[in-house]
Amino acid sequence: MAFDEPDWNTTSDNARVHSSLLRIRVWRETPIAMVRFDQVSKVYERGGDTIIGLDRVTIEVGKGDFCAFIGPSGCGKSTLLNLVGGLDVPTSGEILLGGRSTSGFTSDDWTKVRRETVGIIFQAFHLIPGLTAAENVAFPLLLRGERGASVQARVAEVIDLVSMTARRHHRPSELSGGEQQRVAIARAIVHHPQIILADEPTGNLDSQHGAEIIVLLRSLVQRFGQTILLVTHSTEAARAADYVWAMKDGRLMTRTQHEPVTVVA
Repeated sequence: MAFDEPDWNTTSDNARVHSSLLRIRVWRETPIAMVRFDQVSKVYERGGDTIIGLDRVTIEVGKGDFCAFIGPSGCGKSTLLNLVGGLDVPTSGEILLGGRSTSGFTSDDWTKVRRETVGIIFQAFHLIPGLTAAENVAFPLLLRGERGASVQARVAEVIDLVSMTARRHHRPSELSGGEQQRVAIARAIVHHPQIILADEPTGNLDSQHGAEIIVLLRSLVQRFGQTILLVTHSTEAARAADYVWAMKDGRLMTRTQHEPVTVVA
């Protein structure tokens, strides 16, 4: 059986081909959200009481975005970050990281995510007291089984990035709060994560050191295109973000877009 060759010169066929190419181009150019929540809720049962941590939250945070969440204590900010980092699990809804659903993740899967994809910065620093600054920064790499010169090079790179080279051999008790947070940031980024979760990173610092930490976070977005989710009570800290979500009672209320910010760390 013979088939007639299609006439690609006809107007209708050309239009169909052009339309298909446009759809392919749009599909290729549409970025995948680094973090996506689809109707995510978190409900806690404590002493017979039901506490709503998150209430049907839907949000997308793109690659290289600096997104801040602000609101009163108990509004769901830290709960949201804990869900992104696998430190807690949602009651309902779906979370995707880099386009991949986390619904079926095991504890081992989440451990791998935190060792490879996500870096976490805590308000309380959580440095190991008996280790030097450099040893604290190296610790995540050692947990991954990395050893030798490559670890030393990575540690030296990020220690320098956070301006702590001169203090690299000091233990946490010998460092100021601002210096400890710089070490904590270096530890959070030494494995080159795509997503950084910063939970009140300036909460234990004075205004000057807090501002320095926010400038440092902003510089990571500029230099490396990392995605940062910042939880803060500080409107001043939130101004460094590309956009800010105000939260209340476990819900996203309003989104404020900021003009692009360029800093020199």
